[in-house]
Amino acid sequence: MSDQTSYTEDNIRSLDWKEHIRMRPGMYIGKLGDGSAPDDGIYILIKEVLDNSIDEYVMGAGKTIEISVKNNQVSVRDFGRGIPLGKVVDVVSKMNTGGKYDSKAFKKSVGLNGVGTKAVNALSSYFKVQSIRDNLTKIAEFEQGNLVNESAQEASSLRKGTKVSFVPDREIFPHYKFRNEYVVKMIKNYVYLNTGLTIMFNGEKYRSEHGLKDLLNENISEESKLFPIIHLMEDDIEIALTYSKSQYSEEYHSFVNGQHTTQGGTHQNAFREAIVKTIREFFGKNFDASDIRKSIVCAISIKVMEPIFESQTKTKLGSTEMGGDLPTVRTFINDFVKRRLDNYLHRNPETAERIQRKIVQAEKERKELSGIRKIARERAKKASLHNKKLRDCRIHLSDMKKNNRLESTLFITEGDSASGSITKSRNVNTQAVFSLKGKPLNSYGLSKKIVYENEEFNLLQAALDIEDGIENLRYNNIVIATDADVDGMHIRLLLITFFLQFFPEVIKEGHLYILDTPLFRVRDKKETHYCYSDKEKQKAMNQLRGKPEVTRFKGLGEISPNEFVHFIGKDIRLDPVMLNKETSIEKLLEFYMGKNTPERQKFIINNLKVELDLIEEV
Repeated sequence: MSDQTSYTEDNIRSLDWKEHIRMRPGMYIGKLGDGSAPDDGIYILIKEVLDNSIDEYVMGAGKTIEISVKNNQVSVRDFGRGIPLGKVVDVVSKMNTGGKYDSKAFKKSVGLNGVGTKAVNALSSYFKVQSIRDNLTKIAEFEQGNLVNESAQEASSLRKGTKVSFVPDREIFPHYKFRNEYVVKMIKNYVYLNTGLTIMFNGEKYRSEHGLKDLLNENISEESKLFPIIHLMEDDIEIALTYSKSQYSEEYHSFVNGQHTTQGGTHQNAFREAIVKTIREFFGKNFDASDIRKSIVCAISIKVMEPIFESQTKTKLGSTEMGGDLPTVRTFINDFVKRRLDNYLHRNPETAERIQRKIVQAEKERKELSGIRKIARERAKKASLHNKKLRDCRIHLSDMKKNNRLESTLFITEGDSASGSITKSRNVNTQAVFSLKGKPLNSYGLSKKIVYENEEFNLLQAALDIEDGIENLRYNNIVIATDADVDGMHIRLLLITFFLQFFPEVIKEGHLYILDTPLFRVRDKKETHYCYSDKEKQKAMNQLRGKPEVTRFKGLGEISPNEFVHFIGKDIRLDPVMLNKETSIEKLLEFYMGKNTPERQKFIINNLKVELDLIEEV
């Protein structure tokens, strides 16, 4: 028997808890990433620690949580009951150890499987946990999950609670960088779901008085709302909803036991059904479901006993039961929406009238589009059989059971040379390429009709599978890969306009990025450095002896596939496209993409930088 086929006791290996987590981190925290995406592992580490402090608040212990992120060190301090001192080490280093197994203590908590803080400990180069209770404090320090220090002492002057500090391990996350915008978004969701809770982040205070109503106010500008937000709540359920005057798609923010279920699940599906059923019955008309839900912006939060999630990162609910004596998730949500939303519409006839007008308008637009949509779908179907624009990959975001589905990426490139370089150097399992033939159309101010009439937009929509919303989005990361010249910048702007105009949720949910590619290659006979700025170029030139060769890349097509593999592999640099609270999509598009205005000309003149200014800055 050859060595390749032998299978003996020597092949069997048992890993201890931390080895297993470090060898297979994706099982515990999803994708690793570098901090450029909201679902990257470093944010899941913060979430896992924060979830325990939130559960303390839910149990009535501690109204404030303090968080700091400085120099890549994270600290989370709560003023709850504190971990029982005899179990401080076990709780963060022994699998299947935790208070959440005692359903009396934590009936509807987030962290149910006792894995969270162990994963944080194992994936951190430094991890410290401190518990204060009964006028005593116990501290345990770890490195890569190994206990290096343990001490206990009196602490009569300290407020009770727990403090966890950690530094993500660069062996696991080589190029990570925390982006405060993502941490703030996570914190805001926690305070919306826990009215009365105060979270301090790097000295700034976050608090909510009106729950999901505040969340919607954060996500939709006042001028975009069709009517004031409907906000309804009872034990174990809270909903908020309105319609957007300008957005085409549906937008949902869903939560279970305080966990943001970014991929929805049984509760979100039930909520969508319940809205359709209630509105049909209220108006006594069999409106099409898509017309009722078009442009809706809403949020739902439910509490379930022993929820079943489809992954450790808890982004999709699989439970069908509420737990205890309660009915199924579907029946529970349906009954609540039917009773409370129906009552609200009877009491607020003006809101009901606006909803009806919106539905009738949506029906009219859908019928006008139906002929064009049919032709466009047939064209897309034919094109997908021999689509020269799309070089697809094997694994997609919708492949729930595939471990690396979160890595699925679509690069949108310009021209044959650039797409050729990426296509030859990409990972065919998770990276797809969509090639534009030139500058796309400026879609600002155009109706959805153009998405079907314009072949390029239609094929891009089909490749992403986002015609009816982003629930079926095929790629987790949509990356605009254009040259860093004026034409490349213009193409970026036109593509961002397309998404903002017709599919803003792609940006709101953190799926759209710009690929950062090197401007220079600096090399001598022994070493090669790829530099993304003049500063990096200067540093590389100082490191190499003599007169190194410096190449300025004018476009992506100039970078050979052998080199390109470095820029779209594990060292990929992505800049996320983000919207902040102050940004009104309508005003943003009008300013940058509308007809030339004196305001824009003035802005360009005031912000124009000449080459001399840029050199002085560097």
